[in-house]
Amino acid sequence: MSEKRIISIYKSRKKNEMYLYVDKRGGLEKVPEALLKAFGGTQHVLDMLLTPERKLAREDSTVVLDNIAKQGFHLQMPPAEDEYIEHLPEELLRMNDPL
Repeated sequence: MSEKRIISIYKSRKKNEMYLYVDKRGGLEKVPEALLKAFGGTQHVLDMLLTPERKLAREDSTVVLDNIAKQGFHLQMPPAEDEYIEHLPEELLRMNDPL
């Protein structure tokens, strides 16, 4: 069962839109060294109180909390390139259409 906790969010310096969520008290200490290396360095983004009810833009807060409780971190992968296209307004998608 998920519980509320204060978390820190770090973004990758190497991979656009890749984020690590960790418990603020432990920081990055539970993140495997291989993952940190692949992450290409971290940049602290923010600290926040995360509860199961809180809405996150691209993640399920309950899954994030569960992963932090079980493994010490949650990794948010970048969206698939198709997702970028799906969220563009239709008029932008038609801009390259021949007249």
